[in-house]
Amino acid sequence: MKKYIGLVIGIIAVLQLSAQEANEAQKGFQKENLFVGGNFGLSFGDYTLINISPQLGYRFNPYLAAGIGVNGQYVSIKDRFNGNAYSKTSQGVMGFNVFGRVYPIQRIMLQLQPEVNYLFGKRINYGPPREEHSIDATIAPSLLAGAGLVFPSGRGAFIISAFYDVLQNENSPYGKKPIINFTYNFGL
Repeated sequence: MKKYIGLVIGIIAVLQLSAQEANEAQKGFQKENLFVGGNFGLSFGDYTLINISPQLGYRFNPYLAAGIGVNGQYVSIKDRFNGNAYSKTSQGVMGFNVFGRVYPIQRIMLQLQPEVNYLFGKRINYGPPREEHSIDATIAPSLLAGAGLVFPSGRGAFIISAFYDVLQNENSPYGKKPIINFTYNFGL
């Protein structure tokens, strides 16, 4: 884990140095370079998902951006047998992430996003007899790597992206599948 943290710090340092060189003419903080985005999702039924994961970023120049975010998710899955609920698994995820983006050309984005998530939950079997089990709370690191297409509009951009958790921690909330995101970044 320490080597990944060192890698992230190194990447952010390189991004910052590159941004400083590219912005020689514009010194200091530029409020108009701030943006907000992230993920928001809702699904209800036998599979319920509530995802509120905002991010705040800064565009250093046309090629580099970085930022921070928080993860908040709730997932509930009802397993049914002959139409009757027989078990329900509920899981919560709370976490923190940092991200770095490179735009090699205007409409293409590459992103690296290390994060740490705290997972907790419970499983209820509706018996008979009824049983309730806590799922061991754990902390799971993830390193999402991906790319996306960027569609600028006004002071923002619509982004379609795909990510994969390259760490593959056994407790990762992302599993072994690609993660497809549709998001909009709003410029401030």
